[in-house]
Amino acid sequence: MPHLVIQYSENIEPRIDMKQLCDQLGDTICASDMFPKGGVRVRAYPAAAYSIADQHPQNAFIDLVLRIGAGRTQDQKRNFGQALIDQVSEICQDLLAEPHFALSLEIIEIDPDLSWKVNTIHPRLKSNS
Repeated sequence: MPHLVIQYSENIEPRIDMKQLCDQLGDTICASDMFPKGGVRVRAYPAAAYSIADQHPQNAFIDLVLRIGAGRTQDQKRNFGQALIDQVSEICQDLLAEPHFALSLEIIEIDPDLSWKVNTIHPRLKSNS
């Protein structure tokens, strides 16, 4: 962990390079020292079908959900969430300057008793250190 899932309205694809956004956010997560690098995942999914507010054709959204394992303080989670939303806000500044865009982020802490993982990436990264 963590896994950052980005859902977005398909109409922003000409304006935001989602692969670049995923890479930038992945770099930010890895650089935080809050999470093991081998567990970092960032993925984005376009919503081809959506309805936003008054259904204006220019309405658009990006919704981020960061799922993390237990063990971080409330302040750590809040500060990291603020750093992520600030970063995405900077990338989306043109969209945020218009009255048709919604940006959201939620952090979800996973119950360790209800989470199973099999990951061969961790040992590879540790052996390369």
